[in-house]
Amino acid sequence: MPQIWAGVDIGKTHHHAVVIDAEGKRLLSRRVPNDETELLTLIGDVLEISSDVLWAIDLNRGGAALLIGLLLNHDQPVAYLTGFTVHRASGTYRGEGKTDAKDAFVIADQARVRRDVGLLRPGDDIAVDLRILTSRRLEVVFDRTRQINRLRAQLLEIFPALERPLDLTNHGPVMLLTGYQTPAAIRRTGAKRIETWLKNRKVRGAATLAKTAVEAAEAQHTALPGERLAAAMVLRLAKGVMAPDEEIAELDALIEARFREHPHAEVITSLPGMGPRLGAGFIAATGGDMASFGTADRLAGFAGLAPQPRDSGRVSGNLRRPRRYHRGLLRSMYLAAQVSLRCCPASRAYYDRKRSEGKAHKQAVLALARRRLNVLWAMLRDGVCYQATPPVTAAA
Repeated sequence: MPQIWAGVDIGKTHHHAVVIDAEGKRLLSRRVPNDETELLTLIGDVLEISSDVLWAIDLNRGGAALLIGLLLNHDQPVAYLTGFTVHRASGTYRGEGKTDAKDAFVIADQARVRRDVGLLRPGDDIAVDLRILTSRRLEVVFDRTRQINRLRAQLLEIFPALERPLDLTNHGPVMLLTGYQTPAAIRRTGAKRIETWLKNRKVRGAATLAKTAVEAAEAQHTALPGERLAAAMVLRLAKGVMAPDEEIAELDALIEARFREHPHAEVITSLPGMGPRLGAGFIAATGGDMASFGTADRLAGFAGLAPQPRDSGRVSGNLRRPRRYHRGLLRSMYLAAQVSLRCCPASRAYYDRKRSEGKAHKQAVLALARRRLNVLWAMLRDGVCYQATPPVTAAA
């Protein structure tokens, strides 16, 4: 058990550190700039009080990255308490005021009295790189989705007949809008010339897409006010939708190449439905080290796949998804479970069984994701690849 506890309230430019002893008495309280020299001085001063110290923080990335790196380089144990936990706990302390010094004291005191606080583990370089790459890819995809929504809204104002049948998440319809935005322009050009224009730009299903556009143009002969300027905006937005595609392709290549370097890559991708991209999401969320979770149940709780009881009085057996879980890990396991329905007979059979029990599609996929997570945890624990059927042992 540590002799002292150092709680640090993380800020963007400054942190506040409070050190307490076993009785909760403050031994040090200091506001420290988020600077390497100042942080090293803080670490040295705390270690002068006692070398047996447990550090606790309320943020595990962003502004805390430099402090975490320095502490891990000095072999210091670092506990992590979520901001939600600190906020809830602060209400049990005297006084209604909120200051950085009080928050740092609450962090240190909670690390002192609680026995369920997890320690931060230094992730390997590959896991850190994958976390950065997958986060950036998700940001670009979100930006592209917002652009698609703006494009759809703008097109709806001048050409609703074309907005309805187009799936703007596909490359072909967006490419069409970079050349033709109004009913009159499509009617003047005709299906044949539009088809040729699309084929020259390597659009799949050019004939069907051109036919759809002409049919929509024939269904609307009225030119709406502001059509010319709105068409220019549609062109601009369509180009904006296509712009992130190149970056997404580059990120996919970087993610796959980096993921293949991880020692668990072969084991993870052997599970049906887990390709390099979803496998990279799994490594980015967990670090690939199953020892830090201890059991498959704890990993499932981290992924939001282990329901939590919500009982009170006569109400029992009421389960719900936990409020705090890793969204990225849940997304990777859920999507992998959906993919496995098409390529894994065992997954399909389990899914069908859950549907026959009365579960909806989403519930059945979540149940399948939980089962597959147990399998993946055991595979990584034992270092073995997935086998569709258990090996048959020859008789002696």
